[in-house]
Amino acid sequence: MKKIKAAAIQLNSQPDVNVSLNKVEKRVREAAEAGAKLICLPENFAFLGDEREKLKQSAEISKQVEKRLPELAKQFGVTINGGGYPTQAGNGKIYNRSIVVNPNGKIVATYDKIHLFDVDISDEETWRESDTVQAGKREAVVYKSDNLPAIGLSICYDLRFPELYRKMADEGVEIITIPSAFTRPTGEAHWEPMMRTRAIENSSFLIAAAQTGVHGEKRKTWGHSMIIDPWGKILADAGTEPGVIYADLDMEYLKEVRKKLPSLEHRVL
Repeated sequence: MKKIKAAAIQLNSQPDVNVSLNKVEKRVREAAEAGAKLICLPENFAFLGDEREKLKQSAEISKQVEKRLPELAKQFGVTINGGGYPTQAGNGKIYNRSIVVNPNGKIVATYDKIHLFDVDISDEETWRESDTVQAGKREAVVYKSDNLPAIGLSICYDLRFPELYRKMADEGVEIITIPSAFTRPTGEAHWEPMMRTRAIENSSFLIAAAQTGVHGEKRKTWGHSMIIDPWGKILADAGTEPGVIYADLDMEYLKEVRKKLPSLEHRVL
């Protein structure tokens, strides 16, 4: 496949799984009707609010996600990256999971987030993802198929750990996905430069679907979903409003970049 039209959906998800998934369905339909064949969703697309409440509802959230995303993928004949929803880990915690659903409605790849967001951004903003989330298996997940370029799976805070993406490069990644719900302070300071760097240093396309706005009573996210090419050029930026962005991912161009600047072949460590 020489070119593929990809879409990143930017959402303002809320702590109501039915409302949030109805928004997902509307945007997936919009993207599919615009011709997108790979459609990426942001972290927490099905529920974004209090973490303890998400833990409490995790069984129902995962049940709904794993029913509705396959239905949508099959209905519209698209591949969906559903990144960042809770599934039970069996020890009183949950996994933060990203999946790939193929056009036949089958879940063909699964990744559980390995880097957990335990930070103190300010006196007013502290996050302890590990209180409710179990880290997944320490491995790079790259999905390969006959119909799509090789897709690497990661989630949000993973972005800060370049070694994960180097592992993806070793596995032949061509499109990196980073579904996210970045906080506003870290998004303003770090989002764009880190996204562009991951694309450049791994000579890969990058799709980062993101959350935006206010969720529940107090959670605020940065927005600016992006699609970036292997040279680091931003092909699309969603700004701060919910919506869908698109880009044609030219795999011949990716090969050209890797030929002109073969940094992946020049690695010595």
